[in-house]
Amino acid sequence: MAFESEKLIAEFQNKTIEEIENIDMDDLPKGEDRLTVIKTRVNQSFFRSTILSSYNLKCCITGLSVPEFLIASHIIPWSEDEENRTNPHNGVCLNSIHDRAFDNGFITVTPDFKILASNFFDDYSNDKAVTEFFRKYQKQSIILPDRFLPDKEFLDFHYHNKFRK
Repeated sequence: MAFESEKLIAEFQNKTIEEIENIDMDDLPKGEDRLTVIKTRVNQSFFRSTILSSYNLKCCITGLSVPEFLIASHIIPWSEDEENRTNPHNGVCLNSIHDRAFDNGFITVTPDFKILASNFFDDYSNDKAVTEFFRKYQKQSIILPDRFLPDKEFLDFHYHNKFRK
């Protein structure tokens, strides 16, 4: 809406948005690359391939099967449990949106393998996308893997320590 408002003001004054905002199009900051040293997770590829193959390349919530959108999501985060970083019982296969929601505690999977959506979404009860992406899965069972069932203690940890009830 802000952009539309600025556009209408510019049209009313017979100017461009750039002129109104005093943006010099010849003096934009240059996009550049820089070299950095990064820390890489060793054996993360083992974890990913094990999780994705255990779930037959399908998100355990939606069944989405596009590999480019699938994430081997840690139940107990990598940073919080060195011992179980590559343990396939500490993972679930999620699509990128549900992975982000899971990592941030907006959804969880209970020890009886049910999906719970946070009460945070109550503020968005009129938002169709929230209903379609999250609320419609409330209390449904996840699609279970062929092997490496998620550890119930790990799921309990996520529910009690990460989930935004």
